[in-house]
This record gives sequence, C-alpha cells and structure tokens, in this order.
Amino acid sequence: MVYKVNVNTGKRCAMIDITAEVQKIVTESGVEDGICMVYIPHTTAAVTINENADPDVVRDMLYELDKIVPYSDGYKHFEGNSAAHIKSSMFGFSENVIIDSGRLLLGRWQGIYLCEFDGARSRTVYLKIIDSGR
Repeated sequence: MVYKVNVNTGKRCAMIDITAEVQKIVTESGVEDGICMVYIPHTTAAVTINENADPDVVRDMLYELDKIVPYSDGYKHFEGNSAAHIKSSMFGFSENVIIDSGRLLLGRWQGIYLCEFDGARSRTVYLKIIDSGR
C-alpha cells in the first residue's frame, strides 16, 4: 500500500524531521517486518537520514550546502532555482528503512528528513510499506 504525507515547509531551505510521522504510518500499517520506502516526488526537495539529536547538525549541513552550491551563481535556468535542483540531486529522492518488530530500524541518533531547497512550499512524501511476509 502507498501512503501520502503532506509537509508544509516554512523556509527556502530547511530539513524537516518526518521520522515520527513515518513511524506512525508504519505502526498503523500493522507491518511487523519489511521495508519502508520513502520517496519525494519533487525536483527541488529531497530526503535523507541523518542525526536528529542536535539541531546544530541540520544548521551546519544547510550552511555548508549553501557554500558548496550558492543560491545565485550565474545559473541559466529561467526559474532561478538551479541551486535547489542541484542540492536535491546531491541528496536523492528516496530512502529505504528496514522495519523490524513494527519499528523503523534507525540508529540511536538517526532521523528521516524532508530536505526543502526551494520553499516555502507544500510538499508530498510517499511511503511504500512492503511486508516481508515473515
């Protein structure tokens, strides 16, 4: 089954922790063992797994990304959001997380983040939960 999560982003660039929402859907699905695929159907947003214990990690990541791929750098794309396209391709549009005993199998400090690079916008996250049939 495919599930849909809507996320409103508040800034041009942000990393929004969606772990709790993803876990809620996994729990409601009743799947005990399997895979949760997280997919972002946008060309200027992405998904990643990273530390969710210290908010400075997110701040530092966004800060460094802006140095690597500045918002304005002589890009030719007429919409003016080439940096967002580049950043989202660097991160990627999907992540797979193992489901074990009904829980996302994430490391102690890990969280799942929707990465916004062209906001503020309303974004969609699709989840595909696959039961291993154990």
